[in-house]
Amino acid sequence: MRWCRGPWDVEPLRLERMGWRELVVAFFTWYSIQVYLLLAVLGLALAFLWTENPARTLPVALLVVVLYPFVEYAIHRFVLHGPLYRLPALARVWKRIHYDHHRDPNDLKVLFGALYTVLPTIAVITLPLGWAVDGPAGAAMAFATGCLVFTFYEFCHCVQHLPVKPKNRWLRAIKRRHLAHHFHNEQGNFGITGNLVDRLVGTFYDPPGTWPRSPTARNLGYAGEERRRYPWVARLSGERPEDPPAAGEGRA
Repeated sequence: MRWCRGPWDVEPLRLERMGWRELVVAFFTWYSIQVYLLLAVLGLALAFLWTENPARTLPVALLVVVLYPFVEYAIHRFVLHGPLYRLPALARVWKRIHYDHHRDPNDLKVLFGALYTVLPTIAVITLPLGWAVDGPAGAAMAFATGCLVFTFYEFCHCVQHLPVKPKNRWLRAIKRRHLAHHFHNEQGNFGITGNLVDRLVGTFYDPPGTWPRSPTARNLGYAGEERRRYPWVARLSGERPEDPPAAGEGRA
């Protein structure tokens, strides 16, 4: 098979056709991953160049790591699963960043986050936090850590859709719960790198049978009257809003 060499490669990357080796190659040659890693190196270099007290700068990285699960959960639950499709200006964004992924979870091109949404989000969250702790050096350290943590998130997410059973017990557990989020009930198991926040707020379930099956796991509720009333995503998908959902996508 061909591996993606960048955004110019028009051949779809299908996770169901990959093993570990193919995934690792595709992952580290994907342009957004390379951007995150490059920015992380640059951020770390600036942090150590600007720091006046490493003992104050380094803990910023730990702070970002500790807060990350809460940010991951909040964005996944309230933004990616929010009704952004109701706003014409955000319909295309919502379709790209989550709707298409739930409709086709094995397509790497929509599994990876979009740079134009991910990088501003990392910056808005990490830069003020790091600056408040340690000025420019703290901001650079926080942003670099955010890029590294999100790279880890992307890898975990890829593994969760790879048709290979991980040998690591922790990877197997988060894979099982994320697949339940996709194919059983999308209203729980929002954590990708872990389910700590799901447990804290009551959206954790495992095994799948402990929660009822959701009819909207594939379309995120964008069906029926919602689809007819807010037709923009359907039109962007080349579909008529009045048509029923595709087979297996359920109804609102």
